[in-house]
Amino acid sequence: MRVLMTGGGTGGHVNPAIAIADTIRENVPDAQIAFVGTDRGIENKLVPDAGYPLYHVNVMGLRRSLSPRNIKAAYLAVTSPGKARRIIREWKPDIVIGTGGYVSWPVVKAAAGMGIPTALHESNAVPGMAVKMLSGVVDRIYLNFTEAGEGLHCPEKLLHVGCPLRGGFAGTGISREAARRELEIPEGTVYILSYGGSLGAEKVNAAVLDLMERYTGGRENVLHYHATGSIEKDIAAGWFRDKKLDRFDNLFLTEYIFDMPRRMAAADIVICRAGAMTISELAAAGKCAVLIPSPNVTNNQQYKNAKVLADKGAATLLPENEQLSDSLRDVVCKLTESAEMRRKQSEKISSFAVPDTNKRIFRDIQKLIRNKK
Repeated sequence: MRVLMTGGGTGGHVNPAIAIADTIRENVPDAQIAFVGTDRGIENKLVPDAGYPLYHVNVMGLRRSLSPRNIKAAYLAVTSPGKARRIIREWKPDIVIGTGGYVSWPVVKAAAGMGIPTALHESNAVPGMAVKMLSGVVDRIYLNFTEAGEGLHCPEKLLHVGCPLRGGFAGTGISREAARRELEIPEGTVYILSYGGSLGAEKVNAAVLDLMERYTGGRENVLHYHATGSIEKDIAAGWFRDKKLDRFDNLFLTEYIFDMPRRMAAADIVICRAGAMTISELAAAGKCAVLIPSPNVTNNQQYKNAKVLADKGAATLLPENEQLSDSLRDVVCKLTESAEMRRKQSEKISSFAVPDTNKRIFRDIQKLIRNKK
């Protein structure tokens, strides 16, 4: 089996692609898999680290406001499928799979025009521009949220599969009890896990440190573990010391969470952003979550993701605004003191998890390849 994956720009596009590639390789050890991205996105770190070759095409996203940059973007949108066709002819894939980002456009468009089986995965609640533009030519569109199908007009192509996950979240996760034993969390302790992403988020850090100062610090039967992110680590560490939070032995500050599946499995409350993959991890782990969507995401995707859950009582949505610190304290106080509230949220968010996501996608990939032969 020869597979060409494409998707880039952010981890939210690249990580699902790597999860699909890993699943293919687990089931077909001699499968040949390569990726196509741009020379600017995070795929240039994540894909080689995962052990896959990476090709490049030159393509740019269109800005929503009038900009001279859009002239170049439009030119590349027209010319980039030609470069993609050359890569496809060289690689000779049995299938081409896109996971979003503007780089998916030329690669999937070219493959569809060449009669090669094509599939897309849409991880967000509202489909992105690339998925909308390609929906008419691809053979299959995999959905994380069923709501995403409302923005597309090809029901016969849609398949609700959830979001493909890597490692400990992909159906082999550690249990809550085992994780808490390994982390030596005492029985009856409410474990709060908070983070704003691998780079960090200043306003999330500020709100969480305020929460530590006003509520969780020194509180009996509460452990609070927060990751600042790499860019914000020094500033957040300074705030931590200035607030004298280092005097509390139930508060922990770190730059990055390297054992996320275990930490999340152990958690009673998770405070985080609302990217599609994060939400899928929360659903897979069945976690009571407080979601603070990033306002700096294209098409306000994180807010829309979080709202789907919040509308069904599966999570708490807190906008990143001037009231964030007070709102976060009020919500965490209620959740900490009510095991029943946590249990209900956990049950409801678990309903968003799709069992065997990775296997479902793999089986359908095989079907698409067989049907084209």
